[in-house]
Formats: sequence, C-alpha cells, structure tokens
Amino acid sequence: MTIDATVPNVARMYDYYLGGYHNFAADREAAEKILAIFPDTPAAARTNRRFMQRVVRHLGEAGVRQFLDIGAGLPTQGNVHEHTDGRVVYVDNDPVAVAQARTLVEDDERVSVALADLREPEALLADPHVAGHLDLAEPVAILLVSILHFIPDEADPWGLIARLRDATAPGSHLVVSHLTLDGVDAAAVQQGQQVYRRTNAPIVPRPRDAILRLFDGYELLEPGLVWIGDWRPGPGEDQVSHGYGAAGVKH
Repeated sequence: MTIDATVPNVARMYDYYLGGYHNFAADREAAEKILAIFPDTPAAARTNRRFMQRVVRHLGEAGVRQFLDIGAGLPTQGNVHEHTDGRVVYVDNDPVAVAQARTLVEDDERVSVALADLREPEALLADPHVAGHLDLAEPVAILLVSILHFIPDEADPWGLIARLRDATAPGSHLVVSHLTLDGVDAAAVQQGQQVYRRTNAPIVPRPRDAILRLFDGYELLEPGLVWIGDWRPGPGEDQVSHGYGAAGVKH
C-alpha cells in the first residue's frame, strides 16, 4: 500500500502528541500548528489516553472480556490490548492506519484489526475481522475514544451509536471521550478547525448536552459524564481535559 505522507493524518498527529514516532513530517507540521494554538494538547492527549486505560481496566475487573475500539488509529503508546487480557478489535476507516496497525500487532493473537467505518455500523459489525474475533452474543465494550468529534452532525453520530447499541448484548458497554466547545475561546476553536480541515478528518467539537445524548439507552457508570481527567483519576496524574468522558452499560 502506498502511503501519502504529504497529507496530515489525525491518527499519526495523535501519536505525535503522545510522544510516539509513527508519524511523518506533514503530521508533525500540522500538529505543531495545533500546539501553537493549544500548547497543552500533549498533556490533554495523555489525559485522554489514561482515561481509556482506566476504563478498560475497570471493565476488565467487572468481567468484560471483549473490546471493540472504533476509530482506533494506531495501537501505540499504551493502547487497549496492553490493559486487558481479553480479546480486542481495533477498527479504523483509514487504510494507511489499518495497514500500520496490523503490522504493529501481528504477533498478538488476542488482537484483530478491521478496515471499517463507524458510519456503516452493520457492515462494521459483520466485518470478518470483527465478527470472526468477537462473540457479539456476549457483552462487548464499544470504545469511541476521541473519534466522534470527527463525525459531523449530518452523519448522525447519535443514530450510529443507537444502531451499535441495538446490535449488542445486554451487559455491553459504551465508552466515549469527546472534544468540547465548552469553555474554549471561539477564535481558538476556529483556528484549530482550520488546521484539521487540511487533514484527512475535519474536527467537530460539541457541547456537553450533545455528548450526553450519545448515551441514550445506556446507564452511566459513576461519576457520569465528566471532564475526561475527572473520570476516576489515579493519584499524581496531570489532568488537562479538552473534553468530556463517560462509560455506560446497556441493560
């Protein structure tokens, strides 16, 4: 597969924020433009990654053995499979990210990587890399970590989640972290969105009430929908939150 290294890729930009090395000059250049607007983005990315890690560990302790990470990007820098001994499927709609991800986890039999799109949930769940690796008749944790703010309103992220919810078993979980407009200077938001318009995925931050609606049909686990860093934080962690996070269970 030919990789176009000239187009900034949001998965590789995120890897750069986290201190990884699976990125190219165009990714680093775009990321540095974001850092000029929001200098604390690396700390926020680490906070977001630790949120995901805490949720995965908590769900594992509660007996969840299957994790479907949609919009996973690159499985680097402490991702899901490093925090559970259950089965994990990483899903992304970017062929480049999927090809790189498969290379990174090819030696781990617990992990599969699917090329599929959240905007086509039935096809995603039927993909052989998903359906052949997870038993959807049993509870599964759907992770939508820092992905839904790349889904525009016209694609109806609320309806997409409802279709995933209805296709999964009782006891399944939904985990979301999402960038927000709340408390952010409007001019800075516009500048950041301009940078992301030149990437492979423009960005759509949302207010808290719109993010809360994503959990329709789920019972939120404590402490509910909170700033990402406030979801059961560990001691001594830096907490820089650019959005909200929560986990919910389907009964």
